[in-house]
Amino acid sequence: LQKSWPRRRGSRPYSHLTGPLLSTGRSNTFTINCSGFDRHGVDPTVFQTIFNQKDFRPVINYSIPTQVNISFTLSAILDVDAQLQLLTSFLWLKMIWTNPFISWDPEKCGAFSKLTVTTENLWLPDIFIVESMDVDQTPEGLSAYVTNDGHIVYNKPMRVTSICSLDIFYFPFDQQNCTLTFSSFLYTVENMLLGMEKEVWEIADTSRDIVRTQGEWELLGINKATPKMSVGSSLFDQIMFYVAIRRRPSLYIINLLVPSSFLISIDALSFYLPAESENRAPFKITLLLGYNVFLLMMNKLLPASGTPLISVYFALCLSLMVVSLMETIFITYLLHMATTQPPPMPPWLYSLLFLCTSPGKCCPVALWNENTGPGLMSTHLPGLKEPGQLVGKELGSREAELNGGSGLTSTQLADLWVQFSHMMDTFLFRLYLIFLASSIITVIILWNT
Repeated sequence: LQKSWPRRRGSRPYSHLTGPLLSTGRSNTFTINCSGFDRHGVDPTVFQTIFNQKDFRPVINYSIPTQVNISFTLSAILDVDAQLQLLTSFLWLKMIWTNPFISWDPEKCGAFSKLTVTTENLWLPDIFIVESMDVDQTPEGLSAYVTNDGHIVYNKPMRVTSICSLDIFYFPFDQQNCTLTFSSFLYTVENMLLGMEKEVWEIADTSRDIVRTQGEWELLGINKATPKMSVGSSLFDQIMFYVAIRRRPSLYIINLLVPSSFLISIDALSFYLPAESENRAPFKITLLLGYNVFLLMMNKLLPASGTPLISVYFALCLSLMVVSLMETIFITYLLHMATTQPPPMPPWLYSLLFLCTSPGKCCPVALWNENTGPGLMSTHLPGLKEPGQLVGKELGSREAELNGGSGLTSTQLADLWVQFSHMMDTFLFRLYLIFLASSIITVIILWNT
């Protein structure tokens, strides 16, 4: 490569340029003769010879790789598609490299130390993002800063749709780690090396200050790694940035978790309705229908793929409400049987009732109301006597045969079945309380961590 090029023939628009366009300087550099810039502005013909070389990598010795320093500013997180596993973001990419053929003396050129030049006149490094799934839609007519010592600073806006492996199990308290890998698709390490224009913590702080995420995502941090990419026998330099983002869960807590918690809490409070009441089952059916309508309306807020933890929570809530309704129907059946013709009680069930703890602890008062209904005698499970002690007198052989030979009268059997239904009601109510408490604790822990 020669160190100077012949000038174009023909008239020149600036008469003050009488010297050669390029003159040889020290250390194999070139100095542009730009005298008169302060009076007549920049003469484009001075740079024309250099512009004509834009198709070639600007180096004096082709055995020396071009050093390109990059940095970026993440200004927006536009969309995170969990179904397609894509992250759409907006970046301002900054690249700096040196063109050894561009050099001038600012003192002789009207104190101009930096000029703007359209990128169509310059050689540009072919830096791309490996994870990108979209065509680069860089606007046309961009310019770059060219300094008097040949440094070129090029700022390039980019809308990037990149592949990102998303884990939505902890939705809406999820954190995602996506990668943005910058590399060249043409120049190997023998021709181009990548470096950092600024420290990675500066990139993270700047991006965190100006990032705009439409209220759903926030930037946690940015880290980097510098692995080499091997393609066949070619080795390419690259810089990999790890972008950590976190979803803001407030929208989903207000629209999903709070309404669901209200409905499940109301269903738990329905246990305070007497088991003998005819209004409990219709009330639970209404709540169950309302919960299904709620899930249908809020389904668009849930991720379209995968099984997040919140979906498991909704399934447990729905299952608990169904079990509660089935238990209410079963208790209604038991109370009806107890008032008409109580069936014999298995020995293991009687032993379970005998070993049951005090019913007055952590259970609704209505469940243990002594007025158990017309025709039923009030009993208290603790302190139950043995069958022989419960009966004031020996049963007749005919009555004992009707009651399965248990030694209990029909009234006592009915009373035991009522106690069993109350015990089931209390057990399910306590299960509701445990479920609600564990749900609240889990939400608080996930939100804080």
